[in-house]
Amino acid sequence: MTETDAEKLKLMVVDDEPDNLDLLYRTFRRDFRVFKADNAKKALDVLEKQGEMAVIISDQRMPEMNGTEFLSLTVDRFPDTIRILLTGFTDVEDLVDAINSGQVFKYITKPWKPDKLRVIVEQATETYRVVKKRTSELSRALRRESLFNAVTTAIRESLDYESMLQKIVATIGQTFAATCCVLRPVEDDYLTLNQFSYCSTEFSETYSETNTYPDSNSLIDEVFKSGEYQLSQSSQGSKVWQHLALPLRYQQSLLAVLVLYQQSDSCPWELEDISLIKGVSEQAALAISQAKLYHRLQEKQHQISVELEVARQIQHNLLRQSLPELKDVRVQACCYPAREVGGDFFEVLVHPKGDIWLAVGDVSGKGVPAALFMASAISVLRRELSQEIPPMPNIVMQNLNNALSEDLISNNYFITAVLARYTPSSKELVYANAGHVYPLLWSGDAASVKVPKYLKIRGIPLGILPKWQAESDCLTLATGDTLILTSDGVTEASVASKTVDPSQEVVGTQTSTKLMLNQEGLWQLLKQEKQPLSLDSLLARIQAENRVQEDDQTILSLEVL
Repeated sequence: MTETDAEKLKLMVVDDEPDNLDLLYRTFRRDFRVFKADNAKKALDVLEKQGEMAVIISDQRMPEMNGTEFLSLTVDRFPDTIRILLTGFTDVEDLVDAINSGQVFKYITKPWKPDKLRVIVEQATETYRVVKKRTSELSRALRRESLFNAVTTAIRESLDYESMLQKIVATIGQTFAATCCVLRPVEDDYLTLNQFSYCSTEFSETYSETNTYPDSNSLIDEVFKSGEYQLSQSSQGSKVWQHLALPLRYQQSLLAVLVLYQQSDSCPWELEDISLIKGVSEQAALAISQAKLYHRLQEKQHQISVELEVARQIQHNLLRQSLPELKDVRVQACCYPAREVGGDFFEVLVHPKGDIWLAVGDVSGKGVPAALFMASAISVLRRELSQEIPPMPNIVMQNLNNALSEDLISNNYFITAVLARYTPSSKELVYANAGHVYPLLWSGDAASVKVPKYLKIRGIPLGILPKWQAESDCLTLATGDTLILTSDGVTEASVASKTVDPSQEVVGTQTSTKLMLNQEGLWQLLKQEKQPLSLDSLLARIQAENRVQEDDQTILSLEVL
């Protein structure tokens, strides 16, 4: 063999007979680093100093401690060592027990033949090499898995993008015992100025202007340009620094550059360590990619929330913020969108000639698209009603449809609305209905009225056909009359049956059944309301029955005093 002494495997021979001990030593000294002991106690001392042996050859019969007893003491500490037993007699029970328990690889009877012993030792050596290789591979796999799990767990504990980057640099720095570790993120194919760093406790305790880690910018730039890991060395005074810089890449996208520093005269990272660091870095790159995506989604969500708040305020300002105080007439209105913005709207406009125009509308759907159509509808409606002599309600509906139908039809939206004109001097009410919930009308105290009058003249919703056509209806109100206009978000709300009918008895633990309010249920709630009528109180009762508001809710009332 041409192996140097440092590369030779270690072999120990143990025998209490000097001639045998010397013969064993001379037999294997060319191929192994041979250690010898003339009793078991000395052999254990040698193992304590020299560590694991590839092969141990021991005599069975020795004073104080026999061979099988000695070998059994080495199993737990050196499980990979191959053990060979020499025996000059047949102690079957001890040999069988030793072999069965894995303590002995082979046993050889004395006197032995040198050639046969060499063959057996060569077999033992080959077995040792295979065992060590497999053990090393298993250890590396377990270490890799353990590191991956540690890094993954640590990263998952991070709550945001920047804290995750700091967690990554700290976890990798601690895991690989780096003196310092630096991470520079990459955004839009450019290195950012942000830098995340980690320093070991020992280094941090002595950190000062004269005790700093080397500047990493040039090394980071080199890795950024080449996309390959770099190993280098630098000096600061009497201190030597080893650097390992590598890219953190996910799906061909460079996400960051990581640099590990170690104060050492020689490179502390072997190829196996570098491979392991690269594997952990791949996991870190995946986590960074997911964190960046989540961070961008959060920023986008925040931006959307801000924009929706602005839109909500704009839509809120589109609706009348204060209602007119009129002689002999009381008007109330409430509008609550299900989301930040919605498609419901109302209008109360007093024309210079004295007419009071009332409207409630509902754009199909919810959210931003419905809110945009709602804004358009209010704009067109106010334009129509601001004329010197506004058209009749049904003609206003036609003009609304003409202005909006093309966009409504192309986007599969429609608008239901009811528009009424009340003339205080004659108490005449003229209304038109475009597929909306029937208005309710009653006289006097609702509690004393059995059934209200439903104003049932109506046409199809706006935006269904290019041309809208329906007739207006006309009726005369009287003092004490109340008119209610509402959207389907109110009539389709779910309430407990006992809310609608308080006389209903609930037995034992039985709960009241939930049902859709409908116009009949709304009427029952109106009958229960205290006078004077408060729409805010009415809607509060309905909303209290629902943890989540499913639809926009709008209601408007006109009371003739």
